Amino acid sequence: MTRIAVIGAGISGLATAYAIEQQAKQAEFEVETLVIEKEPRTGGKILSIQEGGFLCEWGPNGFLDNKPMTLDLCRQLQIDQQLLRSDDNARKRFIYSDKILHQMPENGPAFLKSKLISWPGKFRLAAEMVIPKKVNGGDETLADFGRRRLGEEALNKLISPMVSGIFAGDPETMSLKSCFPRIHELEQEYGGLIKAMLRLAKKKRAEVKAGKAVASAAGPGGVLTSFRGGIQELTDGVANALSGRVLTGNGVVRIVQKQGGFSLTLEDGQQHDVDLVVTAAPAYAVADMLDEWNTESSKLLRQIPYATMNVICFGYQRDRISFDLNGFGYLIPKAEGCHTLGTLWDSSIFSNRAPEGQVLLRSMMGGATNAAAIDLSEDEVKSRTMNDLKQIMGISCEPDFVKIFRHRHAIPQYTSGHAQRLSELNASLMDAPDLILTGNAFYGVGLNDCVNAANKAAEKVIGRLQERAK
Repeated sequence: MTRIAVIGAGISGLATAYAIEQQAKQAEFEVETLVIEKEPRTGGKILSIQEGGFLCEWGPNGFLDNKPMTLDLCRQLQIDQQLLRSDDNARKRFIYSDKILHQMPENGPAFLKSKLISWPGKFRLAAEMVIPKKVNGGDETLADFGRRRLGEEALNKLISPMVSGIFAGDPETMSLKSCFPRIHELEQEYGGLIKAMLRLAKKKRAEVKAGKAVASAAGPGGVLTSFRGGIQELTDGVANALSGRVLTGNGVVRIVQKQGGFSLTLEDGQQHDVDLVVTAAPAYAVADMLDEWNTESSKLLRQIPYATMNVICFGYQRDRISFDLNGFGYLIPKAEGCHTLGTLWDSSIFSNRAPEGQVLLRSMMGGATNAAAIDLSEDEVKSRTMNDLKQIMGISCEPDFVKIFRHRHAIPQYTSGHAQRLSELNASLMDAPDLILTGNAFYGVGLNDCVNAANKAAEKVIGRLQERAK
C-alpha cells in the first residue's frame, strides 16, 4: 500500500486526490490517500453562501464549458445533470470607458460601429497586420505586447480590463507567455493576431464544409457553467467521492525528505510519514513548508506574488433599479479612476441567484494595482462601491443586502519571468521526484486549468508508482 499525501483541499487538491485514486485503480495499484487542509472546510477559494434568498460566490462563480476537463470530472462524479449554464444575457459584456458603458463588439461590423475605440485607435489596431512578429528578446509583458502590436488605446481599453478581470493583475508586470500562451503562439506561428484570426477562420470554414467540428478561433469561447446551488457543488462532489481520508483544520507546517518518502509535521504537532506528496496549497504556503529542507525551492515559490481582492455583493429590489441588467456585467479600465475593477450582474448570469423580484450585483475591488483596498473598513468598501454603481449605472438607493468578502491572497500573478522561475523551481526539485507541485500558481488560474493540472499531477504520481514497481 502506497501512502500519498495531498496538501490543500481546494479544487486543485481535491481533483488531484480523486484522479490519483481513479488512475491507481485502473493501473491496479493499491494507494491510500490523505488530503490535509489547513482550513476547517474543504473547497479552498470556492464557497457558495446562501443568505436571505441570495446566493453569493466567495470566489469563482463557474467555469467555461469549451474545454473538457471539468465537464469530464462532473460526469465521473455523476453530478453533470445538476449543471447550470449561464443565461444568454451573459454573452453581452461591457467596458466602462469615457463615462459610458460600451458593449464589447462580437464581430467586425460591430467593432467598426462601436465607440469604445476611437477611429485613430481602430486604424492603429488595423496596422497590426503589418507589424512584424517579435523573434527574440526576454519575457514580454502584456503591456509591452499590447503597445507593440495593438497600440496604447487598445492596451488601456481592452487588454488592461481583461487582465484585471481574469487575474486582478497589472499588465505592466504580467507575462504574456505565461498568462496567455495561445496569443504568444499565434504571433509566432502566423506573424500577427489578425493574420491568425483570418487564417484560422478560413480553416474553420473549410473544415465545417467538410463536416468536421472545430472550436472557435477567436477568444476563450465557451459558456459559463455552474450549479443551481453554486459552484461549491463541484468541490463538495469531489470531496464526497474520495475514498481516502480528508483531514481539515490542521495544516502542514513542515515537509522533510527522508529515506523512502517524506515526513509531514502538522500544526498540532502530528506527524505523518508518507511515500509521495502532492502540494496543492498556495505558493507562499508551500514555501513555508519547504523552508527547513529545500531553501532554493522556498525562495523561488515566494517570488510568485498574489493580488488582493474584495468581493462585494449587493442585493436590490428590481423595481428600484431603472438600469437595463440584460448582460454579464462590465469591467473598468484603470484610467477611468474608479474604485472597483468591475461588476457582474450575477442574477442575470445565473437563475436563482436572487429572490423573486430582486437582483444581485457582485463587484470586485483591489487587485495588483490597488492592493491597499484590502485594508479599507467595511463602511469605506461599501461607500466606494456605491459611488461607482451610482456613476456607472445610476443606482443611488441603498442596497437591501450587503455581503463583503476579503481575499488577502486572491489570485497568483504570473509576472515577467514566470516561466523561467518555474524552470528553476523544477530544477531545484530534481532530487525529490516524489514531491509534485500543482495548483493555480503555476500554469493557469481558472477552474479548467486547475482540474487539468490535477490530472497531470496524478499522471506523475502513477508514473512514479510504475517506476517503484520496477
